[in-house]
Amino acid sequence: MLTDSHTSLYGVIGDPISHSLSPVMHGRAFSHVGHNGAYLAFRVRDLAPAIAGVRALGIRGLSVTIPHKVAVMSLLDELDEMAERIGAVNTVINREGMLAGYNSDGLGAVKSLSEKTVIKGKHVAVIGAGGAARAIGFGIHAEQGNVTIVNRSPDKGEQLARDIRADFLPLSDFRGSGWDILINTTPLGMTPNTDTTPVRKASLEKGMVVMDIVYNPLKTRLLKEAEAAGCITIDGVSMFVCQGAFQFELWTGETAPVEVMRQAVLKALGL
Repeated sequence: MLTDSHTSLYGVIGDPISHSLSPVMHGRAFSHVGHNGAYLAFRVRDLAPAIAGVRALGIRGLSVTIPHKVAVMSLLDELDEMAERIGAVNTVINREGMLAGYNSDGLGAVKSLSEKTVIKGKHVAVIGAGGAARAIGFGIHAEQGNVTIVNRSPDKGEQLARDIRADFLPLSDFRGSGWDILINTTPLGMTPNTDTTPVRKASLEKGMVVMDIVYNPLKTRLLKEAEAAGCITIDGVSMFVCQGAFQFELWTGETAPVEVMRQAVLKALGL
């Protein structure tokens, strides 16, 4: 990666962040289209000083991941209407010191699901109650799916369910019967904790569509167990690339090289 005084800096912030393949994906995309940009991963625990640093250093754009998607909103100058309605931000653009927040998680999830199943009228269990769950739940609701938020913590889960006009179910009460689609939005199963899973194997029924937004590893424990149970599985790469393409186009004004981005991610995963 060659840089000079005209190189634009971008990055992803989160905690943990060492697993992120955003630098690989966006770096390859910048190179492919000839955009003079560099993209780095930043482990951020103290969010407010990090956002102040974005302003001070003139960082052009950010991807925002766990656990900052909701908290970052109060630190920005503007919010896109969709991000404001969802109540979470996963993308920031710096326009001459004015930071604007967007959300592309719901768009990515809906597109990935729509390639495998019809969403309208389906009973969808969204596991988790963080920023990704909020965006995906909103997206499913907009497609006329019947959303239930399933979460370990009742307080957080019930609040999200109220916000997006969904039902709530404690994770301890979750059973597989009656669900058409299950979506994991938690980091359970993500590298390096690959032996964890959000639901019991017995909760996975044949014919259920199971999507995991975790993309590293590509095939999480949840997806392996779902596949063995006869479920239709969707890995996290499709959603990851789709939301990344939105970010790329917002930041650069150029058409995203989607297939180049997809292949970069798959190669980094050893596939």
